[in-house]
Amino acid sequence: QVQLVESGGGLVQAGGSLRLSCAASGRTFSTYGMTWFRQVPGKEREFVAGMTWSGPSTRYADSVKGRFTISRDNAKNTLFLQMNSLKSSDTAVYYCALRVRPVVVVTPLWREYDYWGQGTQVTVSS
Repeated sequence: QVQLVESGGGLVQAGGSLRLSCAASGRTFSTYGMTWFRQVPGKEREFVAGMTWSGPSTRYADSVKGRFTISRDNAKNTLFLQMNSLKSSDTAVYYCALRVRPVVVVTPLWREYDYWGQGTQVTVSS
């Protein structure tokens, strides 16, 4: 089993920055990739950015390219999402997800991930 705990969300003005963290514990040695998703009420979970553990390769949603950066700290089993130039449209609950099945490139499909955190709220005021 794997446990994921997100942190770093909050309220920020448009144009500001936040850094999300996702700490992984448990059987993390079987990780093939980790990804950030976000969700607003009434909408499907949306891919934001992901990273494979080998390579590594990264992938970003078009809506966040150039503004968000995904990174990791292997020693601490932690995934990060640096979010700059935030917009009101970035308001959502952000989730990190982990995949333990082999994958070569980042998949943006939420159904392809095996473990999820509880989410952290990001609210951007305009």
